[in-house]
Amino acid sequence: MTQRHAVEAFLAEKTLALVGASRSGRKFGNTLLNTLTARGYEVLLVHPAVDAIAGVPCVSSIGALPRSVGGLVLVVAPEKTKGLVAEAAEAGIRRIWMQQGSASSEAIRLCEEKGITLVHGECLLMFTSPTGVHALHRWLWGVLGKLP
Repeated sequence: MTQRHAVEAFLAEKTLALVGASRSGRKFGNTLLNTLTARGYEVLLVHPAVDAIAGVPCVSSIGALPRSVGGLVLVVAPEKTKGLVAEAAEAGIRRIWMQQGSASSEAIRLCEEKGITLVHGECLLMFTSPTGVHALHRWLWGVLGKLP
């Protein structure tokens, strides 16, 4: 599957899990939560230490998700990503988006081994009806031929 098809398939899923929102509300994961929710996605949060973020309930692990999801968004440090991919594979999640800065070569390799469709090296906000700086960024990447 090409990267473009992987992006399109991921965006077609309307129920997503997200790992990487913070209690403070000031991390990029929180921006993704707000944007995805505003765009009509149902977002299930995974956070090991809190019950809710911005009024959205959290579960402590991917395996504790109350229902299946179409994809998993990871906005975490690269050293945590491989373990989360393993959890996702065990939970039957078939699509993962590793937000820029979250990917590791081990996690990418594990996705390949497990047959998980992966998007990495791309900003999810550039593809979810971008506005502001993300619209400009998407336009620029399109002009330069860098969009998947």
